Amino acid sequence: MTFADFKNLHQRLQTEHLARHGHLLAERGEDSCALSLYAVADFYAEVWRQRGEEQILFIHVFQKPSGLSDYLERVQLPAEWQ
Repeated sequence: MTFADFKNLHQRLQTEHLARHGHLLAERGEDSCALSLYAVADFYAEVWRQRGEEQILFIHVFQKPSGLSDYLERVQLPAEWQ
C-alpha cells in the first residue's frame, strides 16, 4: 500500500492495516498521550492514544526521516532486520 492510499483510508481501516502489515518500532509518551511508531512499506505511522485508553485519537503518517527524531533512542528493529 502506498503512502497516499493509506492516508485516504478511514482510521478504522488504517488501524487494521497497521495490525496486519505494520512493524512496531518504538513507543513513547507525550503529555497525556501514549504514542506508538510503526514502519509500513515506505512510510511511518504514529498512533496517538490517551494514556491508559485503547481508543485511537489519531494516526499521524509521514515519510521524512526527520519525523523519527523523537524516537531514535527507542527504536527496536525486528531481529530479521539486524
